[in-house]
Amino acid sequence: MHRFHHTARRTGIAAGLAVALAGAALSPATASAHGGHTTEPRLLARALLSADFQAPGPPSGAKATPANGRQGPFPGQVIPGFSAAIDNGDGTFWAQPDNGFGAKGNSADFLLRLYLVKPRWKTAAGGAGKVEVLRHITLSDPRHRIGFPIVNETTRDRLLTGDDLDIESVQRGRDGSFWIGDEFGPFVVHVDARGRVLSKPLGFPLGKSPQNPHLAGEQPNTQASGGFEAMAQSQDGRYLYPVTEKGLVDDTDKRRRVISQVDTRTGRYTGRTWTYRADTDAGLAADAQVTSHGRLLVLERDDLDGPKAVTKKVYEVRLGRDGSTTKRLVVDLLRIADPAGISTGGGWGTGRQFSFGFQSVETLVPLRNGHLLIANDNNYPGNSARRPGTPDDTEMIVIDPGSRAHRR
Repeated sequence: MHRFHHTARRTGIAAGLAVALAGAALSPATASAHGGHTTEPRLLARALLSADFQAPGPPSGAKATPANGRQGPFPGQVIPGFSAAIDNGDGTFWAQPDNGFGAKGNSADFLLRLYLVKPRWKTAAGGAGKVEVLRHITLSDPRHRIGFPIVNETTRDRLLTGDDLDIESVQRGRDGSFWIGDEFGPFVVHVDARGRVLSKPLGFPLGKSPQNPHLAGEQPNTQASGGFEAMAQSQDGRYLYPVTEKGLVDDTDKRRRVISQVDTRTGRYTGRTWTYRADTDAGLAADAQVTSHGRLLVLERDDLDGPKAVTKKVYEVRLGRDGSTTKRLVVDLLRIADPAGISTGGGWGTGRQFSFGFQSVETLVPLRNGHLLIANDNNYPGNSARRPGTPDDTEMIVIDPGSRAHRR
């Protein structure tokens, strides 16, 4: 099988946190005998983007379902949380929202974008705790590569919207281009550094979804909103590993999710697949990243939030030569210690025992020293886990997952 390679590097976020965390002493209950590494997950940093933040652009959300006292149309482009992110190594991230308001029919005025963001972290040493939005890239198809009619079909720029694609995962090529996982096809979409589609979206060999524009009477084999929520990338950039969020329609094992392999040099699937088994039939594969030597980190979630949430977990997954996988629990995001009180006063799940219990925990980025960045899609204006009746903010957190060794 293809071997993964990972080189530890001092990312911008790691450099920024190093000084702030240096003085954050661990309690004897959480310190281990191995260089002070915690034995339980611990919150290191947190930054928020207001749920009501709006980026420049035309009004959005005219058909969004009203919730939590908010009703569209909104005067600009809302940012309904992040479904994926890329670490730029300088303290900034490219953060990607999904298709907007949850469906093709209500997201035609939502522009598909990547936002360059800089978290101003709150740590044990203090800090603003705010996410700064620096600029954005809007996806477009000016060269008519996409191969099916889009909302802005007859315009010059042909900007892509949430009615055209449901973008959920993203990786960056060494040439600065982006590879994006979509749920409507499901497709893998290749765009350049300016967001322009480079080639026809790559369809999934194992079946189309009900929203696929090329369905043409076929029976869909990928569930609605069950496509490529997660997509990892080998360290050398050659291989992509899209993961179905839900099980295939014709699969009798309802816990099985399919990991595939795409060769970016040929722009084709290699035919290699692996089975990832969710904790339950309803478990969702929400994000994935390569670590090393045939291993992935997979973020798994349920569809519940607040006190009802059960599964918001990160697993290390080893890919077997025979297509099987084994998984080991890395961190339960519902049980994170916050001894420094970084999250105090933030509503449900904040304080000394911190919980990232959002419905759509969908962003996972591995950092130096085993630390993890996690972020949520807040389904604006619908989710309100922290304060019922108030839309959830977009939260970016950094955690030390501690030391765990629970194989499944």
